Amino acid sequence: MVRHLLVPGRGIPRPEHWQRRWADANPDYRWAPYPPGPPFTVHERVAALHEAVMADPEPAVLIAHSAGCITAVTWAARHIGPVRAALLVTPPYLDPLWSPGPDRPADSVFGTVPREPLPFRTILVASRTDPYTTFPQFEQYAADWGAELYDAGDAGHIETASGHGPWPDGERLVAALG
Repeated sequence: MVRHLLVPGRGIPRPEHWQRRWADANPDYRWAPYPPGPPFTVHERVAALHEAVMADPEPAVLIAHSAGCITAVTWAARHIGPVRAALLVTPPYLDPLWSPGPDRPADSVFGTVPREPLPFRTILVASRTDPYTTFPQFEQYAADWGAELYDAGDAGHIETASGHGPWPDGERLVAALG
């Protein structure tokens, strides 16, 4: 048996969002954490993910979107637990030299994104038209994390606004991870 943990991004997914649809269609999928919305506080999100991972000894597949990918890789850099694989969908690029300033919203503080290889199989879904990350930045994340890169083409940020309510390609990727 494999558990599926949905790791939400910064906002609250709309009812049409693929993560919300998957949660509604699959009673065994669990939020880690339930989407609280802003502010995004990475240490709180990592603690909630750790609690969800450790709640059961069965292996988990992490399904993260946007800032949730930062939560997942930060968790992996700080903890170990029964995680079999991860699907990281359009992680936002954060320059390693970036630091927050007075003009930044309070919830934009993520800290440094870990760049070590992840200790489990990972597929990183990249879009060629994502507003937060260029394709070469996705390629660098994939190389750093030891992830397989899935080119989703011109798919925006792979959320409701870019037309991704139903997302059958994503479902196939999750199935491939076990």
